[in-house]
Amino acid sequence: MRTTLSHDTNIDLGALESVDLVQIISPTGERVANAQYDPWIADLTTGQLVAMYEDLVVVRRIDVEATALQRQGELGLWPPLLGQEAAQVGSARALRDDDFGFLSYRENAVAYCRGVAPRDLVRVWRGTALCGWNPFDVNLATPAIIIGAQTLHATGYALGCLKDGVDTVSVAYFGDGATSEGDVTEAMIFAASFRAPVIFFCQNNQWAISEPVGLQAQRPVSDRAPGFGIPSVRVDGNDVLAVMAVMRSALDRARTGGGPGYIEAVTYRMGPHTTSDDPTRYVDPIDRESWAAKDPIARFEAYLDGQGVLTEEARASVAARADEVAREFRAGCLGLENPAPLSVFDHVYATANPELARQKSQYAAYLRSME
Repeated sequence: MRTTLSHDTNIDLGALESVDLVQIISPTGERVANAQYDPWIADLTTGQLVAMYEDLVVVRRIDVEATALQRQGELGLWPPLLGQEAAQVGSARALRDDDFGFLSYRENAVAYCRGVAPRDLVRVWRGTALCGWNPFDVNLATPAIIIGAQTLHATGYALGCLKDGVDTVSVAYFGDGATSEGDVTEAMIFAASFRAPVIFFCQNNQWAISEPVGLQAQRPVSDRAPGFGIPSVRVDGNDVLAVMAVMRSALDRARTGGGPGYIEAVTYRMGPHTTSDDPTRYVDPIDRESWAAKDPIARFEAYLDGQGVLTEEARASVAARADEVAREFRAGCLGLENPAPLSVFDHVYATANPELARQKSQYAAYLRSME
């Protein structure tokens, strides 16, 4: 007999005030002093702060445009990142060019920050490619649909960096739901055992599809990592500066032989799991309103206003850039051409083999029979 737990009995591990979160900007935009992490962002210039604000605005605009394209039948599916912009932008902008990211399917802001062209973000979701970009052009792996699998890939890559004697770090992005997967546990054991320079970056957005995080975890998910010998930190995932500071600190530790690190960015998925999902069936609107008041863009905007750096000229420039990217994104999506049917066999293996050749020949014969 299956027992269903009521959501009312779940522990809200995302918003527990008793669990300290690293925070540098309050939800209302005030600067919060943090002796440990302030030095990690002390070098940021006014220009860099405004550029990060632009990143946040642009990736949200991309997300809104992609959702609209899916609703209009131009995309088969889209996994929204609405509400998680700060966690993704803050962490991505902390990376060096030679660092390598391993994504799940929701890290479109990370991909944008790493240089992926807007059009390439939707190739997979329009069904015209197996991956939208060449991973080695932007040091970003093909997004993993299998939940948690990318943590193993990131650990393996980090071990390769260690063997090569370079100080490159790999980063595995995953959600709170993935922490229940065996792959994540195995990756952390392996990383800890061999002191692999890998960062496990968990975006705790409160929902594993339609189940709340408190259903699968009785304590914050960041508490799991120390049991494997991996230091962890819990950061306000809606605070872009706090995320950057924590990420820079973890990257430095990994580069200098300190081994793996674990970051839990506490944020909230404001939209559906994917565009095929209806969150109104399981999300309490009061909870959503509470998190909406912690919006990452509004928070950073209020902070920049208080610092006097978000001028009218800067606002106009950011708005113009968002409009430009949205136009480029939509036009790029609609302009994608369907690939040749037999191209599905390209890049399956590094070298050709008889079995793949047999399958390709049979498929070609099938296509001819349809002419």
